[in-house]
Amino acid sequence: MRSSNPVFSRRGFSRSGGYAGFGAAPQAGSPVAGQGNPYAQTQAPTNPYAAGDQQNLTPEQLQQMYGAPPTAPPQTGRMTMDDVVMRTGMTLGTVIVAAAAAWIAQLPVGVGIGAALVAMVLGLVQSFKRTASPALIMGYALFEGLFLGVISQVYNERWSGIPMQAVLGTMAVFVGVLVAYKTRLIRVNARFQRFVLAAAIGFVLLMAVNLLFAAFGGGDGLGFRSGGLGIVFGLVGVVLGAAFLAMDFKQIEDGVRYGAPREESWLAAFGLTLSLVWIYLELLRLISIFRD
Repeated sequence: MRSSNPVFSRRGFSRSGGYAGFGAAPQAGSPVAGQGNPYAQTQAPTNPYAAGDQQNLTPEQLQQMYGAPPTAPPQTGRMTMDDVVMRTGMTLGTVIVAAAAAWIAQLPVGVGIGAALVAMVLGLVQSFKRTASPALIMGYALFEGLFLGVISQVYNERWSGIPMQAVLGTMAVFVGVLVAYKTRLIRVNARFQRFVLAAAIGFVLLMAVNLLFAAFGGGDGLGFRSGGLGIVFGLVGVVLGAAFLAMDFKQIEDGVRYGAPREESWLAAFGLTLSLVWIYLELLRLISIFRD
């Protein structure tokens, strides 16, 4: 997700302008130049025997020269879908375990707020880093899980069963977006990305203003989180989270196709976790308004 918000703008694999800009773009003359593959080799392999005297070559060397064409060495250390699934499972698993622990321990709200602040700092640090840091990502997942456990317990005390409804809703959004993306009902292109990022910036700014008014004026501030406006902004938040998921799927697809380094699968897991946490929190607020 890319925006002026560091968590959105620097998330994902690209450090330049594209989805899968993991490395330098292909140079002119490359067999895949212009196809957008940042990992394509730009130099053809040389014949180690071309400069030597063929009369002095061994039979094995002659067979290598005139026999079957040499095969390219297998690529290793590239990101696969299995890597993404495994890292995402580890990250989301940490969030779930931490949330369950916070729920069972009935941690106070102050601890949850502190955990949220720590998670935000770790997420921002990772967002500004040029490389994936598993320690930062897992640390973010741990503290984010503690916060989710505390906030879910607070909601459950007032609206019994609402966390489970939000979890089921998050799963439904994830599956729905995945199906829509795979069937190309959602096409993630540059225009789609710009629109989502602009909408995300406006949404975050409005929520920040609403929070400030609520902190100094009491109540719900400007009313963006209650009543009719609350429903509208809740739906917008869920739609934005779904759009972030579609962008995550595009980044993962490009990373696997173009042979991104295996370490980048941590960034994929980080991005998916951010999007799913966003959707869960928005559904938690939205369902609570309907329950009222």
